[in-house]
Amino acid sequence: MSFDKGLFTNKTILVAGAGKGIGLACAVMAAKYGANVIAVARTQADLDKLISLYPENINGWAMDVSSETFFQRVKDLPILHGLVNNAGINRVGPMQGQSSENIDAVIDLNIRTLYKISQAAITPMLNADGAAIVNMSSQMGFVGSPNRTLYCMSKHAVEGVTKAMAVELAEHNIRVNTVAPTFVLTPMTAPMFEDEDFKKFVFDMIPLGRLGKVEDIANSCTFLLSDLASMITGTSIKVDGGWTAR
Repeated sequence: MSFDKGLFTNKTILVAGAGKGIGLACAVMAAKYGANVIAVARTQADLDKLISLYPENINGWAMDVSSETFFQRVKDLPILHGLVNNAGINRVGPMQGQSSENIDAVIDLNIRTLYKISQAAITPMLNADGAAIVNMSSQMGFVGSPNRTLYCMSKHAVEGVTKAMAVELAEHNIRVNTVAPTFVLTPMTAPMFEDEDFKKFVFDMIPLGRLGKVEDIANSCTFLLSDLASMITGTSIKVDGGWTAR
């Protein structure tokens, strides 16, 4: 099963946080279906590997997505049809032990930076005949979980601001939605599942009994970015195997 090969022909899509994992999968899938992809990551080596897969379709920006320089570069784009706000961090630990540094780091990247990127993207999106923003949320944007107060706080904020953005930007035919994954097996999360107690907790919470794959998330992002979802805005696709249905 796949989308039409020309789904994103003549469309420019920017993926923030494209170096690894979900962001990488989103950038690859957008290029696969014909988009001109702007892939943004801190590490040039990650971008080089990505570009080698679709050298004619992917342009890499090795930048800090939270920098004013990056925001201005996005704003200066001539046109933009799609944006995936995938950059984010987590600081796992008991609430009593969370430092001010951790609190500020999560708020800055997961909320402030997402807002600033979206704000900058509006200008080039106004030159497109319709555009779409996909904010990367989480199942933790709908529930609570032990040792994840900061992450839950930030992703609940993402869900809220997405609704407000969708309502405000609708007059410009800019749609805004979220994708909310469960735990996805990536090089970053793999060490977490070496803890048998944590692994059991996660699998017991997912009715489908398996972790997500990066392609599962990229499929949902691709759909929401495309004209197939032209009447969908202000909502979320939960790719959580049923976690939040309990």
